[in-house]
Amino acid sequence: MKHYTLTLILVLALVPNLALAQFDFNAEDDEPKPVKNTFYTTRIVNSHTTESLEKQTLDFRINHRFGEISGGAYEFFGLDQAMMRLGFDYGITDNLMVGIGRSTFEKTLDGFVKYRFMTQHDNDKKRPLSISLASGMSVNTLKWTDPDRKNYFTSRLNYSHQLMVARKFSEKFSLQLMPSLVHRNLIDSTKYSNDVIAMGIGIRQKILPSVTLNLEYFYIAPNQISDDFTHPLSLGIDISTGWHTFQLHLTNATGTFEKAYMTQVSNRWDKGQIHFGFNISREFHVGGY
Repeated sequence: MKHYTLTLILVLALVPNLALAQFDFNAEDDEPKPVKNTFYTTRIVNSHTTESLEKQTLDFRINHRFGEISGGAYEFFGLDQAMMRLGFDYGITDNLMVGIGRSTFEKTLDGFVKYRFMTQHDNDKKRPLSISLASGMSVNTLKWTDPDRKNYFTSRLNYSHQLMVARKFSEKFSLQLMPSLVHRNLIDSTKYSNDVIAMGIGIRQKILPSVTLNLEYFYIAPNQISDDFTHPLSLGIDISTGWHTFQLHLTNATGTFEKAYMTQVSNRWDKGQIHFGFNISREFHVGGY
């Protein structure tokens, strides 16, 4: 019931924005033009956006998730603990990018490829949306819990596929849907499926010329993961300074790759198990002009 209530709240929050949305960004110019900055960066909080790096652009990313805020002053409100990911993303073309990263969460290496095959254009009914597809793989490099038994490298592997469908309704408001699939090669119980299906929603609301409010939520279909885990919800602020983007957020997810933030979220907002975190994105042009 809690999840249905949250979904209803999200829908009600969207209605006023959709009613006021402006669908024409260049009313004085009938020539179709690509819509830019549906989101400030290639990530909402954890999830991909439809945005892609420009050709020959390198993005160095630092993702930090601290401990629970409820830890109080003794734990410096969570700042005494930290989970992080360091990553490098690269734009091969304006619509094709790749990325690699390493997380302290389960000492995981991950990589992905993302392709944007439609970009929203104003004054063009044939291109009303931006659509991208991201596929990735992650490798858990923790030591085997039982090294004396026969262990298989394939047990360390996990895969993800995510379709991002976004529309920038006005200069201030963007919405993205993210049907997602995570495949886990090894699970700890036959009660659950190796495949986890989820539906995500991302919202961006500009509040200042270079500042946006972001929301990211994933609904995990029932009976796919342990009852110890729950749905990830993140609220944040993006601050863009050109080549830098700073993202500050509150979240119940500590891992920042797909398997972690979709299938291994054990913290709950209703229990006050909230983490402060940030992402820093720094882009470099590494090719010829």
